[in-house]
Amino acid sequence: MPMSPAGVSRFRRPVLLIVGCGDVGLRVARRLAGRWRVLALTTQRERVGELRAAGVVPLVGDLDVPATLGRLGGVAYAVLHLAPPPGVGATDPRSAALIAALARGGRVRRAVVVSTSGVYGDCAGARVDETRALRPTTTRARRRVDAERRWRHWGRAGGVAVTLLRVPGIYGPGRGEHPGLRGAKGQPVLRPEDDVYTNHVHADDLARACIAALHRGLPQRAVNVSDDSALRMADYFDRAADIAGQPRPERVSRAEAASRLGAASMSFLGESRRLVNTRLKRELRVRLRWPTVEEGLRDPGWGLATVRAPLADAAHAAPARPRAHLPVAVAETPGVASA
Repeated sequence: MPMSPAGVSRFRRPVLLIVGCGDVGLRVARRLAGRWRVLALTTQRERVGELRAAGVVPLVGDLDVPATLGRLGGVAYAVLHLAPPPGVGATDPRSAALIAALARGGRVRRAVVVSTSGVYGDCAGARVDETRALRPTTTRARRRVDAERRWRHWGRAGGVAVTLLRVPGIYGPGRGEHPGLRGAKGQPVLRPEDDVYTNHVHADDLARACIAALHRGLPQRAVNVSDDSALRMADYFDRAADIAGQPRPERVSRAEAASRLGAASMSFLGESRRLVNTRLKRELRVRLRWPTVEEGLRDPGWGLATVRAPLADAAHAAPARPRAHLPVAVAETPGVASA
């Protein structure tokens, strides 16, 4: 009998387990509706109704409490892992607990794991493909490297096709405010001589990449999931401000930025790289719906008329100088949220 995906009857919908079903997970679930049966692990019982309304079967469990994961490995053919590691330490015990639970069931044949492009560390603005050595410079990125190694080892040992998606700053409607509001809120960016290259992907394109990896991801393979933009961070926020009809952010020295921004924000200003997305296009065969940030920041879902209205007078006010704390789990651009 023909099987598609491998090991799944064409007359039966394949089953996907999403771990960490936030914004990106729900975008994936909506796209797979009717073609896959989608389950989602959640720690929050109050989200059960929301997930059911999205056509997702909720499973309550906690990666920080391995005993709650039960027979998770026996429920699905494929897993999409979107949950971040813990916020402390140099390892990822959440991935370890999930892998152990999945291994007990023996049913999973494919896993797609969302990682971060931060695993490459600072590359001094160089173009970076997936063959570059991993040199994480933050504990946040070291936890991701640990997770990648665990998933690859399990894939090789257990015959599971594991695809690692290395993701930069995720943006899009529904993921916080439009980035063009940064200047109006008095949050500075770096002057040109101090600035760094940053990378981005629209949340819809990331969801499409996750689905493509479920179908076409090569075993134990990493893929950069980024759009075609090659912008320095300040240029990104300038363009966002222009699109939103807001004042551009103030440009300051690195020293002044350090005095005005939180440590989390500054950590993203210490790394510079330009991601190469050839594997995304050739191997996963993803055609980006939003190939540049200029296009993505004009996504009608932002409701730009609404964005412009609340801060219409901000350009006439003296800029504030708050200490902005913008923690980002996967993103490499402050103010761009993670999966």
